[in-house]
Amino acid sequence: MKAADLRKSILQYAVEGKLVPQDIHDEPASILYDKIIKEKESLIKQGKIKKEKPLPPITDDEIPYDIPENWKWVRLGEVCELNPRNKLEDNLEVSFIPMKLISDGYQNQHTYEIKKWKDIKNGFTHFKENDILVSKITPCFQNLKSCIAKNLVSKYGAGTTELHILRPFIAYNLYILYFLKTPNFIKNGIKNMTGTAGQQRVPINYISTYLFPLPPLKEQERIVQKVDELMALCDKLEQEEEKLSALDKHLADTLPKSILQYAVEGKLVPQDIHDEPASILYDKIIKEKETLIKQGKIKKEKPLLPITDDEIPYDIPENWKWVRLGEVCNLSIGKTPERKIAEYWKDGIYNWVAISDMINGGLINQTKEKISQIAYNKVFKKDILPIGTLLFSFKLTIGKVSLLNIPAYTNEAICAITPYLYNNIKYYLLKILPILNLLDNANDAIKGKTLNLQTLPLILIPLPPIKEQERIVKKVDELLTYCNKLKDII
Repeated sequence: MKAADLRKSILQYAVEGKLVPQDIHDEPASILYDKIIKEKESLIKQGKIKKEKPLPPITDDEIPYDIPENWKWVRLGEVCELNPRNKLEDNLEVSFIPMKLISDGYQNQHTYEIKKWKDIKNGFTHFKENDILVSKITPCFQNLKSCIAKNLVSKYGAGTTELHILRPFIAYNLYILYFLKTPNFIKNGIKNMTGTAGQQRVPINYISTYLFPLPPLKEQERIVQKVDELMALCDKLEQEEEKLSALDKHLADTLPKSILQYAVEGKLVPQDIHDEPASILYDKIIKEKETLIKQGKIKKEKPLLPITDDEIPYDIPENWKWVRLGEVCNLSIGKTPERKIAEYWKDGIYNWVAISDMINGGLINQTKEKISQIAYNKVFKKDILPIGTLLFSFKLTIGKVSLLNIPAYTNEAICAITPYLYNNIKYYLLKILPILNLLDNANDAIKGKTLNLQTLPLILIPLPPIKEQERIVKKVDELLTYCNKLKDII
């Protein structure tokens, strides 16, 4: 059970007489009730409180649950003075409590400002030391903004008009406060609210007529002590829950990165000695690249720098190979036709991908903008990128990777990546590119220069055998699905 639910159960058990044992030596609540009525009558005679209309008698149909025999059902208005007024000297300094200075939940805390009585005696709610303050307006009422007035300046105060005040005659104010925080009192209070949406309030007659289980005074004291003890344990439980929740969130956030890091280090799936080593795959890629150059399908580029030991960021399996991205894939970047030339963007027919169109790790099915035939003729002058092209963002938003699911051109902040051999390499790259800390790898390789078409090919890639690439992609997809489910649960 969560701490929040446990608190509710504790309070409900408390007001049902199930939290502490009854003591046959306690003076019954019926006698306490008689004393309360006498005290109330005495205060009326002395002119200290006003005589109110008698509250309706309690019927059997109203009783919500059984209570111990030495308890008594009463109405709150019988055992508390409601919304009393103070008569004080104008220049007396007192406490002023706006709603924002009352804690919510079960804390029973407040702070205050110091003001002169003449400045707050009109238009505000009056109270004194040990009075019970309960908010009446939504959502403060639902949020349990209620407390005991404590350590008030001059023992008196005033506060927001959105409070009802309960001043017990002979009872433990903390027991009554805990009662006011029980789920049933709050739930029924919400049902009885009046006013317009957003400005609904609990009326005073709801509180005055509400049934209250009155225990013997000694038992009230024992209940308060036990509730305080259990609430302190709930505080500790809540702290542990927060730690666990933070750990779960941290796990949900970091687990995908850990999965991908294991993938690129060759630790996610077992190696198979029957797999053709990546060194042979690499030789095949280089041969295919040379063939494409001879056929005039791609341009011959300057040889890339050899990989040095200092560049290698971590160990990989023996049948893997460190390569540069530009050795195994053809890279190209797009363009943005001039915005000032309206004919480039009017009557667009070709999809044009911006970084905002990219779905990290997913498919691009549509673009927000399209370019015209005129833009194609004057700006791009090359074939449109086909479905299945891997796109990698390297400016502004670095490391976003998507697959084209529509033919499209791209802007100059996106690199199109096409493997020279074995098209399914792109699925491996789709998974690993975001986690390779590409900017750091590139910066190490090119001594701090920014990513561009000259530096992107230098990025180091751990190349596994083609069969292992397939196993890695399958396992990554499986584990990331679990991670998404974990996030939903959290």
